[in-house]
Formats: sequence, C-alpha cells, structure tokens
Amino acid sequence: MAAFAHSAPCWVDVQLSDLEAGKRFYGGLFGWTFRAGDGMPFADALSGGRLVAALAAKKDGRMPTAWGVYFATDDIRATVAAIREHGGQIITDPVRAGRAGIVAQAADPGGAVFGLWQPEEREGFERQNKPGSFCWTEVHTRQPEKVDPFYEKVFGFRGTDLDEAGNDVSGDAEALVDFRMWSPEGTEPGPDTAVGGRSVITDAFPAEMPSYFLTYFTVADCDAAAELAVQLGGRVSAPPFDIPYGRMAVLVDDQGALFAVLQPSELLP
Repeated sequence: MAAFAHSAPCWVDVQLSDLEAGKRFYGGLFGWTFRAGDGMPFADALSGGRLVAALAAKKDGRMPTAWGVYFATDDIRATVAAIREHGGQIITDPVRAGRAGIVAQAADPGGAVFGLWQPEEREGFERQNKPGSFCWTEVHTRQPEKVDPFYEKVFGFRGTDLDEAGNDVSGDAEALVDFRMWSPEGTEPGPDTAVGGRSVITDAFPAEMPSYFLTYFTVADCDAAAELAVQLGGRVSAPPFDIPYGRMAVLVDDQGALFAVLQPSELLP
C-alpha cells in the first residue's frame, strides 16, 4: 500500500444498521466484494481485490447512518491538539485499532464530523480514482468564515476559490465564490493538486440540515449508476448533472447514507 501524505484523505467507511443489506447494496452498485473483519462487526470492501472502504454495523441505533472520511496524520496527538486549539472538538480520543493504526474522530467549528488515521500496518486505500473507488471529499458548511481557517491551520491546506463554472477566481474579488478546493501544504494550489474541498450550504436547504462531509466514488457511467441505485432500493438526491470535471449525482443508499458518484471527464462519451 502506498503511504499517504499528512492531511490526505486516506479512508472512508459507512455506519449502517444492517450490515448484510449494505453488502448487497454496495456490492450490487460498485461490484465490491467483502472480507470479514476478524470477527468484528464490520467488513472491508474490495474493488478488483484491493481495499477501497469499509462497512460497519452501528453499535448504537442513535448513531447517524452516514459515510465518514479519515485524514492521514503522522502524529495523531499533535493533530488532536491542533483541532482543539483552532476551534474544533474531539468526539473520540485517539484509540488503537488493533495493529492497523490509531484512530480518532473530531468535528470542525461548523459541526462537520471527520476522522483521523495514523497508520501502522494499514495505510488506507489500496485503490482510488478508479471505477468503484474513492475519488473526492468535500465538507458542506454554513460557516466558511470559521471552517476555512480551521482546515488551513490544522491540516495546512491551501485554498483555491472557484466560481460556479469551476474557474479559479483568485484574481477577481467581485466573483461569487461558494466553493473552495484544498491542496496539501507544499504544493501549488489548484485543481491539479486538490485532495478535497469546501462547499457552502445555502438558505435553499432546511435550517436543520447539519454540516457534513460528502464522499464521492468514481463510476464509469453516472446515469447508469443512479438508475442502478434506485433499483437496489436507494434513491437519487440530486439527479446526474455536468460539472467541469465530469458528470456527477448525489445518491442515498437503501438505509439512508448519502454519497456521490462521479464519472470523470475522461470517461464521458
């Protein structure tokens, strides 16, 4: 497995009430196969024989049914301290996950939850940016003025603001900016180096909608994936539409977990 740079998204998992139903849905949608977690209430998901995600049975029914993303860190305790220092909250203090690594959960100043992963035997994804695997994550928030500096200070992200057409607007102070791409520290900020992003929840959405991370998976055919999700018992939250980087849709699985699929531009007809 390739090592992940500090602050890079390195893993995703979904918390489900019915683990076996989750296997049927995601196995049908992405062609995933599954490997039991040594008697634990979770299953590793594989695409082409390589690790791409995990499905976990919820320990408590009050937990949200949701996809979670984990960011790599080479010093989880230092990252936890930085989160607290810059206005975030620690939900779960660092705990060892067997020999795989050390994990913690946190929330940014807007309330969006994410994970931290300090690897030992398991680095993270063995496959990404290919059909059936992770390709992108973005936080949706109502408080960009608090969230932007938080991620810059905690993870060293450098932002590129985009307009609605996906163009860099760094030189146009009057442009309407509602999306920011994150590039790791030490790289030239821009779409070519971006590993995630920040979007704004507008007043068009219900006030009770919390901040959240949206996880994207690559697919070979966005429209077909949306249709298949419905056939498998899920639903379409945002029908397929074109963006500067391909064609995407926002879907909900048969247990209520929200996620997105992206057909990259190079896979479009």
